[in-house]
Formats: sequence, C-alpha cells, structure tokens
Amino acid sequence: MEIHNVILQPEERSRDVPDDTKKVPLEAWIKGWALEDGEIGQEVEIRTPAGRRVKGTLTRVNPGYTHTFGPAIPELSNIGKKLRAMLREGK
Repeated sequence: MEIHNVILQPEERSRDVPDDTKKVPLEAWIKGWALEDGEIGQEVEIRTPAGRRVKGTLTRVNPGYTHTFGPAIPELSNIGKKLRAMLREGK
C-alpha cells in the first residue's frame, strides 16, 4: 500500500528554502504493508520496510514503481560485450 502525508504546511517550512519551495507543503508518499483494511482516500496505518508504523491517506494499493533511467543509449549497448572481450584478452 502507499499512503500520503503532509509533513509541513507552507507556513511551517524553513525560511532558508527557496521561495518557490516555501509556497507548497512538504509531502511524503510512503509504501508499506497494511495493518488494517481501508479504501483509497481513507486514513490507514501501514508498516514500512524499516518496521515503522505510519498513518496516512491511502493513495494506492499494490503500487508499482514508475521511475525510469530514460531511453536506451545505442552507444552503450555494446559496452558489456566489448568489455568481456577485453578481459578475455587480458587487457
């Protein structure tokens, strides 16, 4: 499960952060395992992989990962093959 929490409201943010950052809340999306039943939009408690118990608004059930390392770079596609050949040759 994934929950959402607002950690700090804009007026609670440090005066040392950039102005555009001060205008928005500090938010957290935390993944873990449900400790109770709930539906999206409800407050639930989860246990994180580190063992912490955290309450927040349920945003997703069984969330996947959405990050990427970007598109493939053709120039890098043969590096592994070339490196193995160099190692075999003792270079």
